[in-house]
Amino acid sequence: MLKIAIPAVAALGLIAFAARSQATNLDIQTEVAPMGWHLSHEGSLAKLAYGVENSDQLALMMTCEQGQTQATVYGDVQPASPRLIKASTSTAIDPLSGDLPDVKRISLRDPALQQLARSGKLAVEADAGQFELSATPVERRLIGEFFAYCGSDRV
Repeated sequence: MLKIAIPAVAALGLIAFAARSQATNLDIQTEVAPMGWHLSHEGSLAKLAYGVENSDQLALMMTCEQGQTQATVYGDVQPASPRLIKASTSTAIDPLSGDLPDVKRISLRDPALQQLARSGKLAVEADAGQFELSATPVERRLIGEFFAYCGSDRV
């Protein structure tokens, strides 16, 4: 009887393990979340970001406080503008990326940002070259809210 019980219990254990492993594999997310424009507020700071919503996967983020005429720009992608001003002189390493922070400032009246406000298109530069970020009609409304909050709704 012991000769039959031990292999039967072992077989049931293997079946249970295989079923649990297969169920765990189904939980893996196979879809890639889309990138787009997102607006959020943190205290008095408005944040307009291009990236994956609710994540740290951001290509570009611009922040401002209400009534400011300049935005602070973060990210690997920067507006294609000769008027972009380096704002960071910090030598502290960013703990998330492991790089030095690349913080810049830009006037909300800069032609590149005016184009974003008017048409929902922003010419940008990155290590890979120049390209354009586009906004959907819903995202264009969020972009308009950002400029209105920052005090530059007359772009």
